[in-house]
Amino acid sequence: MAIFSDEIPDKHLEWISRQKMFWVATAALNGHVNLSPKGCIESFHILNKNRVWYEDMTGSGVETIAHMREPGNARITIMFHAFEGAPRILRMWGTGTVREFGTPEYDALIPPASRKPGSRAAIVIDVHKVATSCGFGIPQYKFIGQRSQLERFCDNLERAEAQVSPAEKASNGIKAWWTAENTLSFDGLPALEQAHDTPLAVKNSYDRNAPQPLTQANSAATAAPPSVKFFDDRLLVAFSFGIATTLAAVKITNLRAR
Repeated sequence: MAIFSDEIPDKHLEWISRQKMFWVATAALNGHVNLSPKGCIESFHILNKNRVWYEDMTGSGVETIAHMREPGNARITIMFHAFEGAPRILRMWGTGTVREFGTPEYDALIPPASRKPGSRAAIVIDVHKVATSCGFGIPQYKFIGQRSQLERFCDNLERAEAQVSPAEKASNGIKAWWTAENTLSFDGLPALEQAHDTPLAVKNSYDRNAPQPLTQANSAATAAPPSVKFFDDRLLVAFSFGIATTLAAVKITNLRAR
């Protein structure tokens, strides 16, 4: 049974902070519905019980920003669910506002010292309804680690941007990517308005020399070799039962011989 609230309940704040990902759902008024998974370590923030925001990263699409800016729209739903521990689903319904890179509103939320490579906006959400439900049907998964490919890819684009003056646009830089991929949505709605043309230098906090997160591939390579079982458990039980039966038969035969 779902439990509804007009704000984020206190008892769920710590649980939200421990989740490794969330989902964002939006829709054009007369177009496609969009659903995006988001890795949320250090990117999802709760300002108060009715306002949250997350750092929106560069991608091949820009649907959420376009839907937030469509006149009469701005509808957005955030969903968290537990992959580990007790089952739970939590949804937040609200209206969103875009704080785009290159604006004072963006800088107030994401200063250069904490900005992730590829960060193009902050999506601020005024939450008017929250619901939790059982989550009994969600599979359990073990978290291995965050992928680093997106940050490294965007850091490369931003390094290329640093090779030209801020007033220019590198042909293989992040601003050229934003121009080509992030100014219009799938339905042709306007999305980014100024990040791709801002004269501001693009800076981020990414450390390329930091240890990379453990992933499925390298965790398998470093895992301890599996223990070798010389006997199947069922075979061992059957073998023991056979010995016991044989000993009993021998004992009975000896008794009869007497």
